[in-house]
Amino acid sequence: MLRLREAVVVEGKHDAVRLAQVVDAPIVTTNGFRIFKDKEQMAYLRRLATVRGLVILTDSDAAGFVIRRHLSGSIPPEQIKQAYAPSIAGKEKRKAHPSKEGLLGVEGIDPAELETALRRAGVTIEGEECPRTVPWMSKARLFSDGLSGGTDSARRRERLLAALDLPSYLSANRLIEVLNLTVSEEEYLSLLKNI
Repeated sequence: MLRLREAVVVEGKHDAVRLAQVVDAPIVTTNGFRIFKDKEQMAYLRRLATVRGLVILTDSDAAGFVIRRHLSGSIPPEQIKQAYAPSIAGKEKRKAHPSKEGLLGVEGIDPAELETALRRAGVTIEGEECPRTVPWMSKARLFSDGLSGGTDSARRRERLLAALDLPSYLSANRLIEVLNLTVSEEEYLSLLKNI
């Protein structure tokens, strides 16, 4: 079990139950879209972000990204780490039908996959040294590598995201952040050859 310095934000109570199998840290739910109107919960999240830092871990569907964008726009970026659940087709055991997009939510993701997602986000784990990374990816490089601004860039970026087990909703700016935090330049170049 990972003992985290940061608090983790998920969408619902079932997500929190699954995540509690992986981390020893405060886990806070947004209660889905209720976070847009719940001023007290938002104030609590801002306070946690200031004191501990936040890790946002929402589902990899469109709704999860709407919530992620709302939180990212409401809390200073230096207080947030972005963890991305992999886009895995399927249905949670407790549900009769798959989600609208047919993807597993955080509650349906294997605990080992969630640990990987948190580590990729650069969480601070008690008892482990936090590696410092030197940013190597930039907007200009993303453009020159054909992953933004070109006629085929969206498809290429989508293929790269799939190779990294990241949601296809990830924007170019978020991709830069994820690459700088979780992938070496050598790994990136290898992946780029295959897309």
